Amino acid sequence: MCPKEKTENKRKGGKNVYGMEPAELKSLFVSWGKPAYRGDQVFRWLYQKKAASFEEMTDIPGELAGKLNETLGIQSLVCLKKLRSGDGARKFLFGLEDGRRIETVFIPEAGRRTVCVSTQVGCKIGCPFCVSGSGGFIRQLTTHEIVTQVLEAARLTGEEISNIVFMGIGEPLDNTVHVLRAVRILNHPLGMKIGARRITISTCGLIPGIETLRDFDLQVKLSVSLHAVKNDLRDGLVPVNRTYPLEKLMAALEDYDRTKGRLVTLEYALISGINDSDADASRLAGLAGKIKAKVNLIPCNPGMGDAFRAPSGNRTYSFKRILEDRKITVTRRNTKGRDILAACGQLVFDREPEAAESNGKEK
Repeated sequence: MCPKEKTENKRKGGKNVYGMEPAELKSLFVSWGKPAYRGDQVFRWLYQKKAASFEEMTDIPGELAGKLNETLGIQSLVCLKKLRSGDGARKFLFGLEDGRRIETVFIPEAGRRTVCVSTQVGCKIGCPFCVSGSGGFIRQLTTHEIVTQVLEAARLTGEEISNIVFMGIGEPLDNTVHVLRAVRILNHPLGMKIGARRITISTCGLIPGIETLRDFDLQVKLSVSLHAVKNDLRDGLVPVNRTYPLEKLMAALEDYDRTKGRLVTLEYALISGINDSDADASRLAGLAGKIKAKVNLIPCNPGMGDAFRAPSGNRTYSFKRILEDRKITVTRRNTKGRDILAACGQLVFDREPEAAESNGKEK
């Protein structure tokens, strides 16, 4: 289980301090007639020194710490369960203030330490091969609930986080206000200093959200869950395609590339007998080539029944080879955490702590 001291939330005030940017903290101190630099001090304590209370901030006078306690909450997430995969990935079941639960994944790789972050309790999209949306949509996560997933992953693993992927439970661009605010906080040089180009935001293809990200002032990466190259098939695999069909989505991505000048990644879950034919590979190459996109192939992970299975290694290789022959940059995702149901499409919300996967090893 997770450390005992994380089983209770610390909330005394109103607005949660983990949802505030340095400028807001400085304005708060100025409104109290105090120096603005106090805001920067608090921000550093939160993200560089991982302080869990205002009292721990030794260069903040006691009277100010007391006032902060009266004014702000300093609530993080409650760690209910943590599991460790045989490949080193770790999954955390976090409790939220309203009693709901979400899952977050820490992925160690050579040269990087990545946190896969959830952005909603549930998901509206309803992709039939993804467990994360099988329970429907409950609510958006707030800025502080997003930020503290990363902070708690750092605390619980003792690792410096280098990368963030918004690929957990939920559709990030259906929650742009809180997601982009969290990105600014996590990227800030006074905080965790996670470079914008080490932050990836994934979407199933919400065009309004893509347009918002296009105009965002930080150079984060955009990843699009494509999964099919014909509208009739994508309507079933990624139902939002009925609202934003492929031709409109690709036009939005062309505009994004032209305006932002950032490489887009097309995520493609390979599902045996459904979207893994040579013809599918050729069409995918055509779409990717049009916007100079990179393709990331993801063999479908177990979770939603026998209808959705990964193709054989030979079929995956042949699919990948067709893309490469068309000069498309393509990678095959090295999936981690499958044995603890922490891989792409396997995360769920409201999982009971006592019902967590029995094959996961606690640490």
